[in-house]
Amino acid sequence: MTLLIDREVSAPDPPAAERAPYWTMRRRDELAGWLFVAPQLAGIVAFVIVPLGLVVWYSLHEWNVLAGTFDFVGGDNYSALASDPKLGPALRATGMFSVGLVVLNLSLALFLAVLLNQKLRGTVVFRTLSFSPVVVTLVAWTIVWGFLLQDNGGINGFLDIVGIDGPNWLRGDTTAMISVIVVQLFKGVGLNMVLFLAALQGVPADLYEAAKIDGASAWARFRRVTVPLISPTILLTSILTVVGSLQVFAQIAVLTQGGPGTSTTVLVYYLYQQAFQFHHFGYGATISLLLFVIVLALTVLQWRMRRRWVFHES
Repeated sequence: MTLLIDREVSAPDPPAAERAPYWTMRRRDELAGWLFVAPQLAGIVAFVIVPLGLVVWYSLHEWNVLAGTFDFVGGDNYSALASDPKLGPALRATGMFSVGLVVLNLSLALFLAVLLNQKLRGTVVFRTLSFSPVVVTLVAWTIVWGFLLQDNGGINGFLDIVGIDGPNWLRGDTTAMISVIVVQLFKGVGLNMVLFLAALQGVPADLYEAAKIDGASAWARFRRVTVPLISPTILLTSILTVVGSLQVFAQIAVLTQGGPGTSTTVLVYYLYQQAFQFHHFGYGATISLLLFVIVLALTVLQWRMRRRWVFHES
């Protein structure tokens, strides 16, 4: 009796010439894409992720540079932040500055952009003058305004000519905050103005003509045609302005040093005081994390609301 053993016959390997190459077009495109984004990824890791991780680590310690101590304290800094009586005024000053700056900046920038979008003489010169403060050094701009806002400065000198006794702008609880907002408003309104102007120039003219034929007024054309079509730019400028307003520091440090009292002590300046004046670096890191959470929350909120604000956004 013959015993037959079935043997599995394996297919012979294909010739080397018939094998698919490893570096296919798809893999080459993927490699090229990773190489292009590698510098950006390296920058994010080096300047965002690593510093953020270090800030979290520092917030769990009490770091005294003068004494040379670095002690682990766990959540003590967070407990101190929750019960800090000066945190409330700092948040209130930050909110007042941010709301005032965002509303005035966006409104004035859009108004100037609409004016510059008209075919009028001298718009090029006015556009240059409006944008020039953006390229001026922030500290130099703030120092000049500091001289103008002094009790015997240029603004009160002008008011004295017309018979008005001007206040000490940087020493009043209300006028100090208004002064800081105005200084930053004139410094940054030109950038948003240019962004709005570029968006306005991209609105098709035939839509305005159709609206005129339908009998729409100038305000109706602006509200029903202009605003919806430039809403992506409005979203962009609002995010940039909100984030910038929450990070204001140089104007406060040069003009008011947080005073009078704590009326202009915004969160970033309070962080600076705790970390670099009082040498509480662990507590300063904790405040910076609070600022990061606030900025992140407001940015995400604005981005999530884009479906209601932005035209054609789904």
